[in-house]
Amino acid sequence: MRWSEIGSEDCSVARTVSIVGDRWTLLILRDCFLGVRRFEAFQEKIGVTRPILSNRLRKLVGAGVLAKVPYRERPPRHDYRLTEKGLSLYPIIVSLAHWGDTHLSGEDGPPLLRRHKACAHLFDPVLTCSECGEAVGPRDVSVEARSARAGD
Repeated sequence: MRWSEIGSEDCSVARTVSIVGDRWTLLILRDCFLGVRRFEAFQEKIGVTRPILSNRLRKLVGAGVLAKVPYRERPPRHDYRLTEKGLSLYPIIVSLAHWGDTHLSGEDGPPLLRRHKACAHLFDPVLTCSECGEAVGPRDVSVEARSARAGD
């Protein structure tokens, strides 16, 4: 299979990866969640070339993950803001960061800590069941083909 065809797979992971599955896009999304909104700021923080950054931003806007919002007319300048669709990627980004914090941080520990505003505690992301609220790990889940749900 070619990379250009991965988005047409009957697989939610493949379709998602077709939009967000390269290093530059993931770093752009990381920075969006850290408050970066402008082209020059992305370029400075990430160190990506202008053509690659332009391509990735265009792809994210086209996929409805980011909205391009004008903030100046002359010369034309835009902010790139997360849409609701983009905001729903937060669990993916924070989970990737947590994995890196856990397995790659070394002696100094994680570079950023996350504090829950509501309770003021530092936290680690936890996947929970939407129905019962219990934590869910890879050994706690079974999967069913879509056709198996037809009788529900």
